[in-house]
Amino acid sequence: MRPHIVCHMVASIDGRIDCAMVEKISGDEYCTTLEQLDCPTLLEGRVTMEHYYAAREPFAPSVNRPLGHGSVYVAEESDAYMVATDTSGRLCWNSNRIDDVPLVCIASEKAPAEYFEMLREQGISWIAVGEERIDLNRAMETLYSRFRVRRLALLGGGHINGGFLEAGLIDEVSLLLAPGIDGRKGGISLFDGTGDASRIPVPLRLEHVERLDNDVLWLRYRTIR
Repeated sequence: MRPHIVCHMVASIDGRIDCAMVEKISGDEYCTTLEQLDCPTLLEGRVTMEHYYAAREPFAPSVNRPLGHGSVYVAEESDAYMVATDTSGRLCWNSNRIDDVPLVCIASEKAPAEYFEMLREQGISWIAVGEERIDLNRAMETLYSRFRVRRLALLGGGHINGGFLEAGLIDEVSLLLAPGIDGRKGGISLFDGTGDASRIPVPLRLEHVERLDNDVLWLRYRTIR
């Protein structure tokens, strides 16, 4: 068992998701539609967390000894969490809460043991799962069983979204299509980073279309299993 996962994103019509760019062609629709998704728990990747929420300096262990085994620590039980994925244990935090909800860090077992000690001292929950990279399936099962997360909004960048897609973990896509074209070379798209060139597209079924302010379209799709 795992949470129902909705990937909620805003993009230009060519599928680019650079925050500074989409802010120029949309308004506050991203936040207002997120509230309608009924997902109390939010998940963001390391790059997004580093940019908006984490402390400025990265974590530097005095002894780089990996944890080496799976582990779960529940510092605080809540009806809602902010979840950060951080494979190598690099992010430091100024608080154990973000937007007034408890923080949960998901890392791989190769992250330093000192990193998890730091989290415990700060009262931050963690899930350590996966030898070299985060085992997303097992991490989501742990969120369901230990943290009682039933619905989760994935607000990642292209690579973390791509990882969830590759793992078969996305149940819905909530896409705000903003009226503008990026067109710059090398931009990250909604789902990116999959190395399997033979992978077939994931089929979706359109569930909802709505025209919002600023000529933004809200499209909601459900994954066809």
